[in-house]
Amino acid sequence: MSNRLKAATSPYLLQHAENPVDWWPWGEEALAEAKRRNVPILLSVGYAACHWCHVMAHESFEDEATATLMNANFVNIKVDREERPDIDAVYMAATQAMTGQGGWPMTCFLTPEGEPFHCGTYYPPSPRHGMPSFSQLIVAVAEAWGERPEELRSGAQQIIAHLTEKSGPLPESVVDGAALDGAVSSLREEYDPETGGFGGAPKFPPTMALTFLLRHYERTGSEDALAPVKHTAEAMALGGLDDQLGGGFARYSVDARWEVPHFEKMLYDNGLLLRFYAQFHGVTGLGYARRIVEETAEFLLRDLGTAEGGFAASLDADTDGVEGLTYVWTPAQLVEVLGEEDGAWAAGLFQVTERGNFEHGASTLRLREPHPEDAERYERVRRALLTARDGRPQPARDDKVIAAWNGLAIGALAKAGARLGRPQWIDAAARAAAFLMDNHFVDGRLRRTSRDGVVGTTAGVLEDYSCLAEGLLELHQATGEPRWLADAITLLDLALAHFGIPDSPGAYYDTADDAEVLVQRPSDPTDNASPSGASALANALLTASVLAGHDKVGSYREAAERALARSGRLAAHAPRFAGHWLSVAEAAAAGPVQVAVVGPDAASREDLLAAAVASLPDGAVVVSGNPDADGVPLLADRPLVEGAAAAYVCRGYVCERPVTQAEELRAQLG
Repeated sequence: MSNRLKAATSPYLLQHAENPVDWWPWGEEALAEAKRRNVPILLSVGYAACHWCHVMAHESFEDEATATLMNANFVNIKVDREERPDIDAVYMAATQAMTGQGGWPMTCFLTPEGEPFHCGTYYPPSPRHGMPSFSQLIVAVAEAWGERPEELRSGAQQIIAHLTEKSGPLPESVVDGAALDGAVSSLREEYDPETGGFGGAPKFPPTMALTFLLRHYERTGSEDALAPVKHTAEAMALGGLDDQLGGGFARYSVDARWEVPHFEKMLYDNGLLLRFYAQFHGVTGLGYARRIVEETAEFLLRDLGTAEGGFAASLDADTDGVEGLTYVWTPAQLVEVLGEEDGAWAAGLFQVTERGNFEHGASTLRLREPHPEDAERYERVRRALLTARDGRPQPARDDKVIAAWNGLAIGALAKAGARLGRPQWIDAAARAAAFLMDNHFVDGRLRRTSRDGVVGTTAGVLEDYSCLAEGLLELHQATGEPRWLADAITLLDLALAHFGIPDSPGAYYDTADDAEVLVQRPSDPTDNASPSGASALANALLTASVLAGHDKVGSYREAAERALARSGRLAAHAPRFAGHWLSVAEAAAAGPVQVAVVGPDAASREDLLAAAVASLPDGAVVVSGNPDADGVPLLADRPLVEGAAAAYVCRGYVCERPVTQAEELRAQLG
C-alpha cells in the first residue's frame, strides 16, 4: 500500500498518513481508480481540531480489521474540509438532505463518478443508540453495490438533481429600513433572555448577528437592539467559552449557559470576535470589553501566529486524546499552584468547586463578575495559573494558513489596533497581509492554503477573495498604505470576473468558473460560522466603493447593492444566518460614512484621527494622510484648511464642510 497522504500540506491528512486504510487524497486519480475497480468511493471529511473526527479515527481508521473491509470494497478518500470547502459544501448538502442533519466527521458513499448515494456523520465501532456499527454499514453498502448498482446510481443522480434545483440564486428582495427593523424583531424573539445568545444548547457565538444589532443601535439608537448585545457579550466573556487565562474563544458551548466549551479554538471565530469586541468597547466603553480585545489579540499573536507571518487555522479540542485536559482545574490544583489563601480565592473567583462542572470533578474557569474587585491580585493569580498551565501537555495546532480566515484576522487586528492605539497589532496584520499576497497570490490568482511557507495547489474560493479583500481594506484604513487598497481591488475584480452566476446579477458561486468541476457547483449565501463568500464580497465592494478611485465607485456600489438585493429573503426568514448581510445593509443605510483626515504630518493629524476612530459607527471608513497622497483616492481633492489639518465627513455621496477641531468632528459624527 502506498502512503499517499504523507506529502499532504494538510495536518489533518497527515494525521491519517499512517492508518492501515489505503487513503487517497481527493483528485482525478482516485476517481479513476474507483472507475477501474468499479467500486464505490468512501469519502471521509473532517478537520484537525475536530474531537469526534479523532474518536472515529482511533476506533475505526486505526483498526486493522475495519481497514481491511474498507480497502477491499472501496476507494477511500480523505478530505480536509478547511482545505477543500467546495467538496465539503457539496457533500454536506447531500448529507443534510438525506439525514436532516450534518456535522463532522462526515461519511459519504459515492458512485465512481462522485455522486452520493448514502451519507452520514460519525459511526461507532459497535451498534449503539439505534446506529449500526461502521463495519456493519461498510458491509451493507458493499453488498448493495454488488447487487443493485444501477439503482444506487439512479438514486444518486436524483439527489444531485434535487440539490441543484434547490441551490439556485435567491430571488431579489430589497433590504430596506423596514427589513432591518424586522430582522431586529426576529432576533429579539429568538434571544435567550436568561443566559444570552440565541436558541438553546449547543450555543455558538452569534458574532455576526451581534455586529448587526450593534450597527443598528449606532444608526437608530434602538435600545431593543443593544440590550441582547450587551447581555450576550458579557455572558460569553465571563463564561467558559472564553479562555480566562490565555485569551481566545472556543468554538461553542455544549450547554446553554456558556459554561462548558467544546475546546477547539478556531482562527475565524477569534478574528470575528476580536473585531466585534473592539467596536463594542468603542460604543459602550465597558472595561471588561477592552480586556477581552487585548487578550484575544494577544492570543492570536502568541498561539496562532506562524513564523512566516500568517496565522494558523486552529488549536485542537483534545490534548493527548483527552478533551479539555489542558484547560480544566480542581480546587486542589489551584492550591498547588497558588497556595492555600490565593488558591481558595481563585476557586471562588473562577467558580471551581469540589464537584466540578466538567468530567472527573474538574471545572472550567468562569468569572463571577466582569471586574474583579482586587484587579492586581486577579492579574497576579491569572498569570501564575497560565504559567503553570503552560507546563501541561498542550493541544496540537493545525498550522496551515487559510486565506479567508487570515483575512478576518488581518481586518480585526487592523481595526482593534487603530481603536486601542496598538501599532504592534497593525504591524502584525501588515506582515500577514504581505505573506498572503506575496505567497498565496500565484500566477494572477489566489490560492487557499499554505503550510510552513509553502503554498498549496488548492484554488481560492469566493470567501478567500472576499474575506482577504475585507481585511486589506481595513489595513489600508489603519495604515494609509496604497498597496493594501490596490491589492484589495485586484481581488475584488477577480471575484467579479470569475464567480458571478450568469444571468443572475448579484448572485455568486462559491467556486470560480475555471475551478475543478464537481458533481454540483456550490453556491451558499448563508452566514454560518464565518461570513458567506457572497456577503463578504458585498461588504468589501461597499467599502471599496468609497475608498477606490472614481472609475470604481459606481460599479462597486452597484455590485454591492445587487448582492444585497439577493439577501432579502434570507434576512427576513433566517436573520441568524444572515448576520453579515444585515451588517452590510446597515453600513449601506448609513452612507457608508467616510472620513478623510489630511495634514502635513502625522502629528498634525493625530487629534482629528483619534476623534474619528473613536466616534465612527461600525462599517464606516476613515483614512489619514497627506492631501492628494498617491494611491489613496479618499484623500484626493481634500486640501488643508488655512494651512491646518482638516477632516472631511461624507455620507454616501453627500459631504459636510471640512473641520479643523476634534470637537467639531465629533459633533458632525454624532
